[in-house]
Amino acid sequence: MKRALSAFLKGIVIGIGAIAPGVSGGAIAVILGIYEDLTRAIGNIFKDFTKKVKYLMPVGLGLALGVIIFSNIFNYLFENYNVQVRYLFIGLMLGTFPSLFKTANKRGFQWIYIVPFLLSFIISVAFGIAEDDGIIDVDTDEEPGLMELILYGAIVGIGSVVPGMSASVILIYLNAYNFTLKAMATLDLSALIPMGIGFVLCFLGLSKIISFMFEKAYGLTYYMIIGFVLGSIVPLFPGFSFNMEYLLSALILIIGFFLSFNLSKFARE
Repeated sequence: MKRALSAFLKGIVIGIGAIAPGVSGGAIAVILGIYEDLTRAIGNIFKDFTKKVKYLMPVGLGLALGVIIFSNIFNYLFENYNVQVRYLFIGLMLGTFPSLFKTANKRGFQWIYIVPFLLSFIISVAFGIAEDDGIIDVDTDEEPGLMELILYGAIVGIGSVVPGMSASVILIYLNAYNFTLKAMATLDLSALIPMGIGFVLCFLGLSKIISFMFEKAYGLTYYMIIGFVLGSIVPLFPGFSFNMEYLLSALILIIGFFLSFNLSKFARE
């Protein structure tokens, strides 16, 4: 019961990360320490099917609830308290890195791991710069068709599996973020069903690939993922100024850091 409740709560947090602009659901799963187990379970879903379903069900229910409840809440927070929310997320993410590196090195460390770490970090930062500069920008006012809805779902799937890849930001630049949020908040089945198809297909496929990578190259894969997570912080950072808003935000960052540092340390122990 305790495990199911813990998985359910973690699913809620992953759901929040999946819809919050600039945040990656996959990165949140890494931070919560369930990314490897999650991708392995989904990537090998038909092996010990009943056991996998029992593990995935509370996570999936929590994720769905997090998306539905917080879709409008986080949209409001990012519009009205953008700086504070970004600093909080950065603090929470930074506080987990000592634990992440210990987990990545549990089978030993090799200097070759630095290569995928740097490559994924550079890719993640470059993606964030492209977003800020408006390089990635496809704007349309037309009502999305069936294939576009499937694409939106696949994008959410990518953001849920690939750490550091923010599905929400991609949807914003496709001019589909508000539509997707509204569909989730109002449970619009005509939009959610094709989006769900795209999500499931993408989610299952990528999870299978990443699960295989964990089995064959654990250290290389984990350092690549940490690079994506660390790189995702760069576009999330809103800058700094010496005024009360940013000083308060810095304090929020410090609180978030120590909170997640102690929680991740406790979870690992």
